Amino acid sequence: MHRAVSKAAMFVVAGALLYGCGGGNDNAPAVQPEETRPQDARTFTIDAAAVAQKFTPLAGAPAADRWSGVLGKAGYMVEVPAAWNGKLVMYAHGYAGTGTALDVNPPSIRRHLLEAGYAWAASSYSTNYYDVRAGVEDTNALAQAFTEIAKVNGRALAAPTRVYIIGHSMGGHVSAAAVEAETLQTANHKVAYHGAVPMCGVVGDTELFNYFGGYQTAAQQLAGVPATSWPVSNWAQIVSTVQAALFTIYPATNTGQGEKLRQIVKNLTGGERPMFAIGFSGSPASKSVQDAVWSTFGEDGTVNGVLTQNVVDTTGLTFQMDDDAALNAEEQVFNTTIFRVKPVPDANRLRRDGLRWIPKTAAQVSVPVLTLHTLGDIYVPFSMEQIYKRRADANGTARWLVQRAIRGISHCDFTVAEQVRAFDDMVAWEQAGTRPDGDDVLTPSVVANSNYGCRFTDNTFGVDDTASTKALRQGAMTAAPCTP
Repeated sequence: MHRAVSKAAMFVVAGALLYGCGGGNDNAPAVQPEETRPQDARTFTIDAAAVAQKFTPLAGAPAADRWSGVLGKAGYMVEVPAAWNGKLVMYAHGYAGTGTALDVNPPSIRRHLLEAGYAWAASSYSTNYYDVRAGVEDTNALAQAFTEIAKVNGRALAAPTRVYIIGHSMGGHVSAAAVEAETLQTANHKVAYHGAVPMCGVVGDTELFNYFGGYQTAAQQLAGVPATSWPVSNWAQIVSTVQAALFTIYPATNTGQGEKLRQIVKNLTGGERPMFAIGFSGSPASKSVQDAVWSTFGEDGTVNGVLTQNVVDTTGLTFQMDDDAALNAEEQVFNTTIFRVKPVPDANRLRRDGLRWIPKTAAQVSVPVLTLHTLGDIYVPFSMEQIYKRRADANGTARWLVQRAIRGISHCDFTVAEQVRAFDDMVAWEQAGTRPDGDDVLTPSVVANSNYGCRFTDNTFGVDDTASTKALRQGAMTAAPCTP
């Protein structure tokens, strides 16, 4: 059954668990306040009644208790099957825009979790915008409050024997950051997760914003209106000129300069690989994804006020217009003359009051992490996985990382079957110690193979797959089928 938590119960949960009760040190030195950000002055609201109303039973799923309410300033959903297996899965949602209204939704593998006996919980987070710090803290606070929420709703539960975290897109960043050593040290709400499945995640953290900056400055350079400062204050006035120089039909048909841009973006997003061409301009979904990327252009590098100073850094990017790693004469001139965006060095420094404003994903992990990423995604590109793998290799933690390439053409267009397999394989790895198979994401010849990604792509559709995912996959299968 579903019960919305009463106001009294919300007070108990929020006061006793979110902020702690008893055992404090009255003589502890006060934490010095940090500078404020635009994000700190924003007000967000959660309609708890609307969340409760939409949190209905899943047709055909096992019987379960469902509870929703507000914890601190975040809404939540919690679902515990009648035959609970003692394990809890935290779900981290993706970017929800810049509006003031918060929302919370269940994970796409909800049915599987219930059938397998898992409880799950999801937070709205207390803010919108790209606030991964809030995502980690509010998700962790909800995990800590799980048994108390059950208790005030009349069901006494033991503490979970295992707590896992999964997430999509920005939620992939949340779930990867949640298992980082730095997070365990600096978070205000500390949860030692037993494993994670970041999907289509920003596992390169601020490198995503470097890519956006590189794409914009390359587009301007090729269009003949090069950037000369950052931010580009006249972007709104020149964007139509830039697009007209690069596309005869945006983004479906390139000009000669636009083809150079396509090659540059391919190499910035992971190199030659199946599905990239379809994702860039070869499908009905391409425009919406390109629009999402281009909507980031012209910004000041503060990630819409989540930071106070510019974090974008294009000084380490190499712009290549072909598949040869050696730079030809044209590429040498391009890389020498293009405007390089330089960050403020401490824009995303460690804070005195908890996590970094944009938490790091340094791959300093000690629990199983299994990632999924679509090959055609140019919004949160496949290069995120390559960055994450290089970090794991550098930190000696690659034994805890398995990555899988999926032949999707858009952002997060996974089938439920692919997500279920990833989750189950991560759990089996954590429980039994046998590391599952994954894909090599770094060897160019492997990634460029026409069948790359076929091994873990599963185009079997179930009752919970969305119409958009089905349409995208059917288009992908037709345009780029796997071959024996």
